[in-house]
Amino acid sequence: MVSGDAAERSGAQRLSGPVLVVLASVIAAFGGLLFGYDTGVVAAALPFITDAFALDDTMKQVVTASLLAGAVVGVIAGGALSDRFGRRTTLLGVTVLYALATAASAIAPATGFLIGARFFLGVAIGISSLVVPTYIAEMSPPKNRGALVSLHQFMVTVGILIAYLVGYGLAGEASGWRWMIGVAIAPAVLMFLGVLILPESPRWLVANGEQERARGVLARTRPAERVADELAEIIETVREEGRITYRELLGPRFRRWISVGVVAAGASQVVGVNAIIYYVPTILEDVGGYGKTTAIGVSVAVGIVNVLFTIPALLWIDRMGRRVWILGGTVVIIVALAALGVVFLFPLQSTGTFVALLIVLMVYESAFACSLGIAIWLVNSEIFPNNVRGKAASFGIVTHWGLNLVVSLTVLTLINSIGASGVFWLYGVLGVLCLVYLYRWLPETKNRTLEEIENDLTKTG
Repeated sequence: MVSGDAAERSGAQRLSGPVLVVLASVIAAFGGLLFGYDTGVVAAALPFITDAFALDDTMKQVVTASLLAGAVVGVIAGGALSDRFGRRTTLLGVTVLYALATAASAIAPATGFLIGARFFLGVAIGISSLVVPTYIAEMSPPKNRGALVSLHQFMVTVGILIAYLVGYGLAGEASGWRWMIGVAIAPAVLMFLGVLILPESPRWLVANGEQERARGVLARTRPAERVADELAEIIETVREEGRITYRELLGPRFRRWISVGVVAAGASQVVGVNAIIYYVPTILEDVGGYGKTTAIGVSVAVGIVNVLFTIPALLWIDRMGRRVWILGGTVVIIVALAALGVVFLFPLQSTGTFVALLIVLMVYESAFACSLGIAIWLVNSEIFPNNVRGKAASFGIVTHWGLNLVVSLTVLTLINSIGASGVFWLYGVLGVLCLVYLYRWLPETKNRTLEEIENDLTKTG
């Protein structure tokens, strides 16, 4: 594996300024594409895996959730690994693990083997979901940081859409699910080769006593007049962050901040988005009696909407503010969940019901993409001061993956118990509870200082 010094003396050494920053962000954001692809491909592959291994509803959920269980482990381990070995080295290791686990999943001869392979695939995804935004944020100058970090979420939606398109294209083959999974090896290899030429994060270099290398990276990515000041800011931030313990984060000063980050992350899961991303083809096949190709085609439409409606939020959220997008989108999500419950009261074989289902799914996904879909990454990257952001944001990310795991393990069981209508109404009620909390406590961070945000989150009443 190429060392950090060697990478900084490589061909990429000739790149500097915005070109290097954008290149580093795009290459790292391939981790988001891999994240999106493998969390989305199960929707298309699961009906075929079910046939191949004769899965019942419980095992369908276990196969799906095994990746998410691994992601929880990956998030918990990712911070320590990236702090110990560096952001760049950790990303290289993640791409290797990802490629190996993907290959193992694609050739799985039995259910247990597939579950184990997907668990390790999830570990890679969990680490990536923590380290990629961190690396991009630490490589980016402040004025471009928001847009560049948002590349991660955009690439997640692109990965989901590609997974659906690949699934649709291979839906005619009984063993096509192996190719659906295996295709993801290609972007993992591309990401590995790309990361080889990137420098290490200047913040990690400072934290590990390599200030001169950090100065060199900053000199290549910042205007000359900013290098000394930003290096001094990083040194001070690293010094302060080392003094904050997790116990202090849960104390009175930071408790409200942590709770907002956790609720924003939790809301993105308890409204049931992954019940749709993972299980719509399975639900349409099992409940509606539709064929696999038609069922996967619905997921393709959902994926297209997911990508398209992420774009305006990323372009305009700095102008319009966070609250209007997140709270307004959540209201639409709740209304769409209520409507989904009504639609599932009628026979899905009816053309009218099927069209209504498509329309409501499109409304739901468009609202989610431009609100709660970006809330976890945006809120957890902005509401915390620099000196506690890394540790504090981990609470929200663990909540995201933990509740994602819970949802994926219970969707089909709940449908069998209370019906599809009851499930989506349940998600709607949980969405209302989250909306009430966020309306009360979610701060508007646009054009506001950290001191003003802290005042909002520490006041009582």
